[in-house]
Amino acid sequence: MNNMCVAHRGFSGKAPENTLAAVRMAIALPFVQWMEIDVQLTRDGVPVVIHDYSLDRTTNGHGKVKNMDYEHIRRLDAGSWKGRAFRGERVPSLEEVLSLASGRLRLNIELKTSGEMYPGLEKAVIDLVNTMGMREDVVLTSFDAGALQRIKELDPRFRTGLIYDSRSGDPAKKLNELGCSFLSISSDRLSPVLAKSLAERGVKIMAWTVNKAKEMRRLSAMHSDIMICTNRPDIWGDIFLQA
Repeated sequence: MNNMCVAHRGFSGKAPENTLAAVRMAIALPFVQWMEIDVQLTRDGVPVVIHDYSLDRTTNGHGKVKNMDYEHIRRLDAGSWKGRAFRGERVPSLEEVLSLASGRLRLNIELKTSGEMYPGLEKAVIDLVNTMGMREDVVLTSFDAGALQRIKELDPRFRTGLIYDSRSGDPAKKLNELGCSFLSISSDRLSPVLAKSLAERGVKIMAWTVNKAKEMRRLSAMHSDIMICTNRPDIWGDIFLQA
């Protein structure tokens, strides 16, 4: 299938992002083959699926993820902010999301880290993915070059991807330096020339975050290999399943 659909933090247009509800809604759409999620570590070393470094926006808790134990984070409500129907949704552990996605969705797992923020994050994620037998269905991505290098040192069999948002520089060169075969790039940074040259080198490209039909069509016309990361996989379905 061309321009594969990637559900951004699950079906986050309709359900609270990075929750099991959002994962289930993505799985329910048969054409969604990929999902992007964000992972951080609790104070006691449990990988959890949440985007912000702070708990404030998507839960009824306060403070930083890294300062809280898993048991504390478990008790928070991560759904009410999106609507009453989602009251009581939790911040899931990575293990819960992997269990749900296994055999159904492939995963782009973003390691939300910078510098020395989360010692042991890479190892914790790699160990879990390997234990679940999901390495072939996963790409590990990050803005942080150090995290990508640590992954390769710990287990070079993992596919890694660089997340790129800069207006300048040479993403292709950076990918080469880091041994990455995947580029996660802001959709407005992607040019036809870059898309073509990366695709020819066997690099997978994912463009984010694309919620409008017009933009999805523009990327599709640019190159059939570009994966479209969206909060609204239903809009993707309206376009590409009618074609």
